[in-house]
Amino acid sequence: MRVVIDTHVLLLALLDPRRLSRRERELIDDNEVLVSAASIWEVGIKHAIGRLDCDPRQILETVEPAGFKNLGISGLHAIVAASLPRLHGDPFDRMLIAQAQAESALLLTRDEALTVYGGFVTLG
Repeated sequence: MRVVIDTHVLLLALLDPRRLSRRERELIDDNEVLVSAASIWEVGIKHAIGRLDCDPRQILETVEPAGFKNLGISGLHAIVAASLPRLHGDPFDRMLIAQAQAESALLLTRDEALTVYGGFVTLG
């Protein structure tokens, strides 16, 4: 199975893996894990405005050594994101949802609000 991890889960997995739940750890260990360019972008923006104290370059450089695969944003992802119902307003989360859907993957998140998008969103 393929799993897209959201930004929060990504940061936990890379910076503080002890805080991952057992379910998150199992999904990460037992599946192909995809990290969206949108998550790196989100880290960069939050870092730039002082809401996150980690360097997005370091996060990006750690993705592949951690065994995760980078997932770029394609035109198809953009079309799927634009066609999603407006159930959630965060553009980064909407892109992650669209990517999971387009890539036939699960989106692993801790954000219960995202579960309104259906069965391909799973909570850690």
